[in-house]
Amino acid sequence: MMTTDPIADMLTRIRNGIRAQKDSVLVPSSKMKLSIAKILQTQGYIAEVKEIKQGNFAYLSLQLHQSKKPITKLQRVSKPGRRMYSAKTEIPTVLGGRGIVILSTPAGVLTGNDARKKGVGGELICKVW
Repeated sequence: MMTTDPIADMLTRIRNGIRAQKDSVLVPSSKMKLSIAKILQTQGYIAEVKEIKQGNFAYLSLQLHQSKKPITKLQRVSKPGRRMYSAKTEIPTVLGGRGIVILSTPAGVLTGNDARKKGVGGELICKVW
């Protein structure tokens, strides 16, 4: 099945996996999704990211952990129908710094804090807390 917003599909699969108390979820792979998954892993929201090849298709296996730093909300900000961008000085904070915002910038996919440090703005992909 082809979705019009593959990143929203990935976030929904993670959300559903957490609600169903699954150990892992399988997501079709792309460079953008891998970058987002790596950020979620380094921030402690998911345990492990693995790339799996099955025939001509590549998937990401995301190991969820229910206890360490639980994801209470994953929210897509910029959508295909309405792109949302942020200047380097206007990058939002999530819950006073307790959550993260993920941006697609000229310097790659970064968290809001990393984008502020590098002095770059970009497209707001999602908020996680």
